[in-house]
Amino acid sequence: MNRRTFLSGCSAAIAAMAGSQLHSMTFSTADNNPEIFILVFLRGGMDGLHLVAPVSDKNYIDSREIGLRITESGTQKGLPLINTLSGQDFYLHAKAQPFKELYDSKQLAIIHACGLTNGTRSHFDAMDLIDKGVSDTNSAPSTGWLTRLLETIPHTGHLPAISATPQLPVSLLGSNTATSLYDPKGFTLNADPRFTGILKNLYQGDSALARTAQQTLQTIQYIQSKLPRKNGTLTDYVPDNLAHYPSQWQVQELTQSFKTLAQLIKMDVGLQVATIDFGGWDMHEGQTWLFPLLLEGFAQALTAFYNDIHLYHKRVTIAVMSEFGRRLRSNKSNGTDHGYGNAMLVLGGNVKGGTMYGKWPGLATEQLDNRVDLAVTTDYRTILSEICMKRLHTSAIQTIFPGFIKPQLLNFLS
Repeated sequence: MNRRTFLSGCSAAIAAMAGSQLHSMTFSTADNNPEIFILVFLRGGMDGLHLVAPVSDKNYIDSREIGLRITESGTQKGLPLINTLSGQDFYLHAKAQPFKELYDSKQLAIIHACGLTNGTRSHFDAMDLIDKGVSDTNSAPSTGWLTRLLETIPHTGHLPAISATPQLPVSLLGSNTATSLYDPKGFTLNADPRFTGILKNLYQGDSALARTAQQTLQTIQYIQSKLPRKNGTLTDYVPDNLAHYPSQWQVQELTQSFKTLAQLIKMDVGLQVATIDFGGWDMHEGQTWLFPLLLEGFAQALTAFYNDIHLYHKRVTIAVMSEFGRRLRSNKSNGTDHGYGNAMLVLGGNVKGGTMYGKWPGLATEQLDNRVDLAVTTDYRTILSEICMKRLHTSAIQTIFPGFIKPQLLNFLS
């Protein structure tokens, strides 16, 4: 019996006390320092050609107005990268300075021209396919790819999987091991503390229902016992390693999500898989000012989180992706329309960083997909498969990504 079954069998009062955040949970023994995979999904179609691009490519220069591209000099001057693709001069956007530092310290890898091989430019279809780990709508399973990943690895702690956002993404659809947890302070019984004792007495015994209830209460108490307090009162979380999380309006929720993850990792709750969604990247207009704003906040938040968990780098691998990229040529509203190929980032202590990976297809008209978009040369599942195989130690790629032929690994991980 899983947590969903337990809650559905409880009275409405008990369910309300436990809170909706505790659905779909299963439990096991204490943590033994498992590998942790964090998937950050930039919802809306992040413009990979505005994040990292071949700045001296004439096709790139001619296709975009100055405010929508990275340049070698001037007001839009970017950050030059080493070990790039096809001998071209790839630069990062200037607002991604924290990523440049991680790249130069060989902890961040960039894979360009990757994505779905389906070709869809629909947000809904692309996100649904990626979240389910397929490229064909006709073969889409009823569960998320992270759900199937979790079924192939042993669970070793209180909370094997979480979404650090208010709801579970489709990638965790059907999971009995995942829950949404936006703020650990809210991971409590919403009632008088005496009700904990009442519930313990109510769910004594060795039935499946009783065991699930007991384990739920134990997990709540465990997390509550780890939260910072002063004179018995909960206090704000204080990051480690002088990590400074941004507080700008555009990343306030994102910052809270990263703080939640940092706390759970340090609590040793047995976390193995976590997701964060960060939207707002569908910039058909106003991209000249909005993209730098979001990128700066995102880069600061992710880097603060990474600095905060500095003692755990060898256990953590972070992947950043979006459902598709944007069109090479900018539109007439200071924006870009839905495209195809995109960039992915992988960060962690086991990443062979400071290098770009993949095959660059070029930006000449005849090299573009449908003669308008950056082509996809690396299936997104190739990157995720390498993380599954090398860091989460599962070889069940056909189970996780149905119909995906065993990938030719890019070897961006040790």
